Amino acid sequence: MMMASFLYLGAGVGMSLMGIIRHENRRREKEPNLTKKERPYTIAMVALDIAAPIFLMFGLKMTTAANASLLNNFEIVATALIALFIFKEKINKRLWFAIILITLSSIILSVKDANSFSFSIGSVLVLLACVCWGLENNCTRKISTKDPLQIVVIKGFGSGFGSLMLALAFGEQIRNVAYIPAVLILGFFAYGLSIYFYVYAQRELGAAKTSAFYAIAPFVGVMLSFLILGERPDIQFAIALLIMIAGTYFASTDRKTTKSSQSGFRSV
Repeated sequence: MMMASFLYLGAGVGMSLMGIIRHENRRREKEPNLTKKERPYTIAMVALDIAAPIFLMFGLKMTTAANASLLNNFEIVATALIALFIFKEKINKRLWFAIILITLSSIILSVKDANSFSFSIGSVLVLLACVCWGLENNCTRKISTKDPLQIVVIKGFGSGFGSLMLALAFGEQIRNVAYIPAVLILGFFAYGLSIYFYVYAQRELGAAKTSAFYAIAPFVGVMLSFLILGERPDIQFAIALLIMIAGTYFASTDRKTTKSSQSGFRSV
């Protein structure tokens, strides 16, 4: 929980500094600020961004980085289904096919013992994080026309301090202060700049192309886990990877889906 808090605080601090620079330069047109009308979605966004990284941090302790990276594509499924059942958006046949493939891949990755059909707790926690982020994506979509920098700063400080209060309440302590600057910098890049660039990319490239590019992020995470951490995939992972690639392709090339769900507002 402490790790999750500093990741988001890094996003908040870094994007605040960017806001000061932007204000000083005054090169950009003024973006519309959030109003009271968006307050419920803003509060929900912050609360979900407290829960999701905590689930992810605990999940990462119990599964491999490659598994966690690939499972992050379940966020596409969660975002689409929540958009369907809660926000009454339509899902076409192409997306349903993608949902089935990604869900099947996620089940394969989550099964710990096929004989007894037991699930990996780490994988389940990562999937819970994806569900939280899927709901958060839909809430953020409701305020996406507002200033992206303001949204990221609120996410960063709101979710960061919220996670920090939880960490302290549960007795977590900072055992190595030297890691804090590294985690803050990681949070600035992986959470802050990721969301900020994503929103602006949508304005330049359109929702479809942006989501298609962003869908490769989990696969980049998989490759880095092999190169940096020396993790090696087994047959089960290889099968899940192929199915996930197919599902991600159908999801990311579905123009209607990428316009409606805006999956990927959070980063790995």
